[in-house]
Formats: sequence, C-alpha cells, structure tokens
Amino acid sequence: MLILQIIITQWDKSQITQADILQRAAIPDSYPIVFSSAFYDSNNQLIIDQHGDNRQKGRIKYAQLADRKIKFDRFLLNLDKQTLAYAGAAKSNWPINVVGNLRNQWLQCKYIDRYSVFEGGFYYWLYEQVTLNAICLDEFDENIFINTQPELVFEDV
Repeated sequence: MLILQIIITQWDKSQITQADILQRAAIPDSYPIVFSSAFYDSNNQLIIDQHGDNRQKGRIKYAQLADRKIKFDRFLLNLDKQTLAYAGAAKSNWPINVVGNLRNQWLQCKYIDRYSVFEGGFYYWLYEQVTLNAICLDEFDENIFINTQPELVFEDV
C-alpha cells in the first residue's frame, strides 16, 4: 500500500514577524496517520493523509495516469516501480528527477513557493511550505512517519 502524507503550511505577508516564524517552525513535519481523516481507496492500496491547506482548500489535485502513475502537485509516483519523482515548479522546463524508491522506506520532500491569490477584491501573495512524506508498505503502520526517520530528505530551496 502506498501512503502519502502531505503537510501544507500557508501564510501571507502580514505573518512575517519573529513570532509568526517561530509558530510555523513549531509545526510538525510528520503526523500519525488517522483513518478517520485520511482518504483511502476501496482496496486500501493508496492512503492520502493531508494536513493544513487552510486557505486554499483542495489546492492539490490528483490524477491517475494511464501508465499506472499518479501525478499531483510537483510530484509523480510510479506505482509499478514504487518510486517518487519531483518535477520542480509547475512552469519550469526542468526534467523530472527521481528522488528515490519507496519500498519499505520513507522519503520526505519539502519546498517553499508563493503565488498570487485573489480574495475579497484584492490580490496578495500567499506563501506556502509543502512537505510530502511517502512510503510503500505491505502492512499499514499508523506511526511509520513518527517512529522512524526518513531514508532521504529532499529540499527544493
């Protein structure tokens, strides 16, 4: 089973004080997986546990491609090879880079981005840190991201 945990922390320009920065730094980069709040398919082969995204609800879209790959946000999962790839910024022409294999080891990917949002008649910059924890396991372990360390931490800065 493939387990994805996505943690999205969002802020705007009014939240740049030292207290705001410390508050964001205190947000965990992994959580236990709770089935009541996680999405899973009918065969329990894919579990998606998402935290945050409190301003742009449902920003991350998922698409299962015909070649047994799942594309979402800046990531591409190959279900057959059980690998995670990172494509970089959506508008970039960078090649897709394989981050690593997810078989019985978890990988953590992080990036920070900003984008323009129109809300309440105004445009403003919304800043966002996205953390993805991913693993492929034979048996579900709700504390896999808490009780073990990632095999690799990939950061796109």
